[in-house]
Amino acid sequence: MPGHLPDATGFALTATPAGSAAEQPGTACFATAGPTTAVTLRAGDWLWTGFLVSPAGSTPLPGVATDGPTTVLLAGELYNQDELVRAVGDPKLADAGDAWLLLACLRRYGPHAFRLVNGRFAALTADGGVLVAATDHCGGVPLYLAVDAASVSVATEAKALPTMADGPHGQPVTGLRPLRGTGAVHQVPAGGGVVVEAAAGRPRTRLLRTWTPPLHRRHLPEEEALREVREALDRAVRSRLRTGPAPTAVLSGGIDSSAVAALTASACPGLRTVSMGTDLRDEFREARLVADHLARAHPGPAATGGHTEIRIDTADLLAELPWTIWASECTDPDVVEYLLPLAALYRRLPADRPLRILTGYGADIPLGGMHRDADRLAALDDAVAHDMETFDGLNEMSPVLSGAAGHWTTHPYWDRDLLERLLTLEAGLKRRHGRDKWVLREAVADLLPAETVGRPKLGVHEGSGTTSSFTLLLREHGVPDERIGAAKGAVVRRLYDRLVAGGAHPDEIDLGQETKAALHRPDAPGIEGGTRGT
Repeated sequence: MPGHLPDATGFALTATPAGSAAEQPGTACFATAGPTTAVTLRAGDWLWTGFLVSPAGSTPLPGVATDGPTTVLLAGELYNQDELVRAVGDPKLADAGDAWLLLACLRRYGPHAFRLVNGRFAALTADGGVLVAATDHCGGVPLYLAVDAASVSVATEAKALPTMADGPHGQPVTGLRPLRGTGAVHQVPAGGGVVVEAAAGRPRTRLLRTWTPPLHRRHLPEEEALREVREALDRAVRSRLRTGPAPTAVLSGGIDSSAVAALTASACPGLRTVSMGTDLRDEFREARLVADHLARAHPGPAATGGHTEIRIDTADLLAELPWTIWASECTDPDVVEYLLPLAALYRRLPADRPLRILTGYGADIPLGGMHRDADRLAALDDAVAHDMETFDGLNEMSPVLSGAAGHWTTHPYWDRDLLERLLTLEAGLKRRHGRDKWVLREAVADLLPAETVGRPKLGVHEGSGTTSSFTLLLREHGVPDERIGAAKGAVVRRLYDRLVAGGAHPDEIDLGQETKAALHRPDAPGIEGGTRGT
């Protein structure tokens, strides 16, 4: 892939059967920053109209490949290009770009090609009369869809769909979740694609599953498990590096982000690292310990690009809450709290140059890192299985969080190959000798300071003081401690309704007024102890 960022990072398109009446694209609301290209394109037996978003806008149709009756639009990137090139048997495709490689796979395998692909992407494809809208195995680039009698609308941000602004209309799609407040807009499930055929001029849909989280477990000897995890994590990191400026790694000083930073530094001279804290709490000492260790481990000119600390006052952090919800399109208050410090950090990175950012986000889910009270192995494994059953639709990995600031993030722990290997390890390798994430800690122990390897788990929202900040806001509004959790949910849903469903911009939001309105709704968890709204 040319360049260090994907060719396209978002889209909103309406597909109509060729020959039928099609409206010209009007406008679309994206949180993702970057040049927006208006599109009117014949794709197979369909006409696509709408918009593409790209980091640089350097090509007329970024992320689009077309060959005869087959057209591919890819927002994002692929990570197993070598494997896919071997599958289609054409070495020239190694340098053709990800959209062309996916097109070749579709020509050989049809829609089932998405079962081969390891990547971070959302795609819209047409092959003759068959349309496919698909997202990657973890829904890393969220994808939304609305179907009516004459057309199919697909977008990487729900707010960009015309049906969100025009009000609910359209038809249900079997197997897909309708979004909050609408029966017309649905989210394509992680590891899924919607196959659409224009039957007698009317779209007919079916769901194609392309990946499901494995439930089986493997018992490996310790040394074999450590070697497997180390090698798979190293491959996941290296597959995310691109030509161009050196990447940036978010570094908290915990084992997850430190392992990613260490492997990136060994593969890519010039790595920059960045940490974020608030006036309530930070992990600067722990992150600096790792950054200094990496600088010593990789000496020489530009071996590392330096380490930056960014501190945000509580009031400024809370002001990012509307931006976080606008970008993530998430209504889960716990997840929003996890994402808030990241969204705030991304918006404080240099805006004059788009960055490729690697994070340690996501390791806790397959390794059960957040379940400190699950002391029995069966309980830990149940917790991991439950988290994998319920992550879909939370948009924790959405690139729009960084895309709103013009940057591109990628998360090695949710690489498909690494994720499967971590998930299928038996629980005793994940918690051993009283230590959480034992297999990861031991696998990278030679790369990091001993203090980092042994450091207890701390969530990004805890280490940055985000939880305390949100709690203080609600206490100021008179919410008692026993109602804080429910009140956070009410505020998040209120902001979602205003920003995603209602079309407001984050800069238009008065957080104090919206918080007061959320807490005094009849169905809200009010100061007097009401019930949580739905």
